Amino acid sequence: MKTSALYLRTIIFGINDSLVSTVGFLAGISVAGVPRPIIVLTGITYALVEAFSMAMGDFLSEESAEEYIHKSDVSDRPSVMAAILMFASCVLASLIPLIPYIIFTSGTALIVSVCLSVFSLFIVGMVSAHFSRLPMLWRGARMAFLGGAAIVMGVAIGTFMPVV
Repeated sequence: MKTSALYLRTIIFGINDSLVSTVGFLAGISVAGVPRPIIVLTGITYALVEAFSMAMGDFLSEESAEEYIHKSDVSDRPSVMAAILMFASCVLASLIPLIPYIIFTSGTALIVSVCLSVFSLFIVGMVSAHFSRLPMLWRGARMAFLGGAAIVMGVAIGTFMPVV
């Protein structure tokens, strides 16, 4: 039971973090006037580096917490599996805000990217609430709203610090 909760937490965290940070990052550089090929290149780079960083952070923090609880070395197996799930969930989730920039021009891509990301956050919030038997609509709206704040932050930074 504890391991399945760890994996659920890891997947939800990976999806949420990747969606929020990637869409905020892409929105910010898009409104700043960065050319679309550069947006795609930096988006792919950002997504992979972030996924690896999140996976290593998840592995090290989970292992540290388990060692603290047990006051000794612990098996790495759940931590390794959690890291793999974190990496995969981050990479897959980052595709949601990134693919519109591959398909559409920057203006359209920004709108599609933001809409798909906020909708995806809403769905992830609802799914998470379903597993926990909590109010699904409220949890979906909460996750979408909080993720939307990062988008606003990215757009504000890109607006006030355009490419020179």
